Amino acid sequence: MDDLIVSGLRIDWNMLTDSYVSRIPSLRSIDELEFHKNVTFLVGENGSGKSTLLEGIAVACGFNAEGGTRNYRFSTYDDTSDLAKAMTIYRQYAIGPSSFFLRAESYFTLATQAREYDHGGGLARLHEMSHGEGFLEILLSHTGKGLYLMDEPESALSTQRQLTLLEHMYRMANDGSQFIVATHSPILLGLPDAEILSFDENGVHPCDYEDTDSYQITRVYQPS
Repeated sequence: MDDLIVSGLRIDWNMLTDSYVSRIPSLRSIDELEFHKNVTFLVGENGSGKSTLLEGIAVACGFNAEGGTRNYRFSTYDDTSDLAKAMTIYRQYAIGPSSFFLRAESYFTLATQAREYDHGGGLARLHEMSHGEGFLEILLSHTGKGLYLMDEPESALSTQRQLTLLEHMYRMANDGSQFIVATHSPILLGLPDAEILSFDENGVHPCDYEDTDSYQITRVYQPS
């Protein structure tokens, strides 16, 4: 844990008495949450709160709510929860300039803004790439030690590209970067030595890879 940029967080629920966030069972169970590995995966059904928590962490760490580095400042529609204002981040090291917040749902807007923020670099040409190519370009272009928050990065990636991302994450984590990732991908979840936190009606709890729904359903599915 001593090598992590973000070692955990605390939520003051007294600041969120009228918030919809307090009615999400998994989130409401969190008073404090610790991270123990350089890669933490958040898993659970749609609506279980994992993306809301990830967004809260991102905003509390100074990222733009719709994604990008901590220098990005743009907004198309403000539906950000108020979770970040009640969240205290336990930070052990500075968040490096290569750090990035990627959320699948705002990729198009992020790609448009990157033309301005990347000043002629590779990300300025995202609209010239396919969706999957652009996604991977964003993920592979950030190689410095940093904090990487990703919401469903597999959404635009083929199976092979997910393996490419897994290898990239594994290498960067070994070099000291930290990843917190909300995902449904059984491929990414197989990253060695990652921590998996499962979100459900009973709260947030550690989970083995073989016990995730993503693994279980993939294992038993057989087309007729």
